[in-house]
Amino acid sequence: MTIIRIGLDTSKHVFQIHGVDENEKPVLRRQLRRSEVEKFFAQLPPTRIGIEACGASHHWARLLRGLGHAVLLMPPQYIKGYVKRGKNDAIDAEAICEAMSRPTMRFVPVKTAEQQAALTMLGVRDLLVKQRTMLINALRGHAAEFGVTAAKGPNKIVELLQRLAAGEGVPTLAREMIEARLMAWHRQDQTSQCLATIPGVGPIAGVSFALKIPDPRAFRSARHFAAWIGITPRENSTAGKHRPGKISHQGDESLRRLLVLGATAVIQRAKRGRVSPWLLGLLARKPKKLAAVALANKMARVIWAMMISGEVYRRPQEA
Repeated sequence: MTIIRIGLDTSKHVFQIHGVDENEKPVLRRQLRRSEVEKFFAQLPPTRIGIEACGASHHWARLLRGLGHAVLLMPPQYIKGYVKRGKNDAIDAEAICEAMSRPTMRFVPVKTAEQQAALTMLGVRDLLVKQRTMLINALRGHAAEFGVTAAKGPNKIVELLQRLAAGEGVPTLAREMIEARLMAWHRQDQTSQCLATIPGVGPIAGVSFALKIPDPRAFRSARHFAAWIGITPRENSTAGKHRPGKISHQGDESLRRLLVLGATAVIQRAKRGRVSPWLLGLLARKPKKLAAVALANKMARVIWAMMISGEVYRRPQEA
């Protein structure tokens, strides 16, 4: 018996295995406790293992690769189409095993432990920014009860606190440590520094793309890269008629948000001689929000090209 492919459905405590032989017949169906996984796969000859890209999947991919197996991570939405009637761990493992055999399947690059650690900083920063916004909004609401207001923006909160006269008990707005570490990572990462030369792409966006896209050559083209982020129009075409709709929103939400925010900032400062003639022409024809999404799409394609070539951004010349 030769197992050519294994689908592994992971969970917190119980893991399900589904393996097939060279005739595509199921020859391995088994449940494992979390503590048994490493020992079981260490005894198997090297084979291909598919895992759904979810929590802790990168950890298991690194562990199984260390045992000599070839591990492939797949987005959950691409596996769903292979799930047969009903749903349980065994059916999910079988669907993973079937999905990974498709020649057109798209896989998620396995991140190193160092990249995962750096991505943790980005996650913590996002959490602190959200908590900071919640705190500022709550503080503004309480201050408004006493008729005290201030201009919008986090930088105006100090003025509001000063005007309140009773600043005791207000939590400190904590962000300095995370920001400093992310900036340190940005300064030592060549890809992040290269991407930060693009107008609208700052250090946070540069670090995010550098960490989340360890292998840009996994995408066949710049358009496939933009589609993976979810910044390309949804297709509603039929009978040879091309009907592009709204952007799909099916990719990485945080990368898409950074692109749109960066594009919006570029548009707010758009002046002749400072931005491309293409953007000026677009702003003359379309609303700013639509132009921001179109610019974000273009920025995604530029990012992919720069990650492939390693070159810094060159500003387009006016005709």
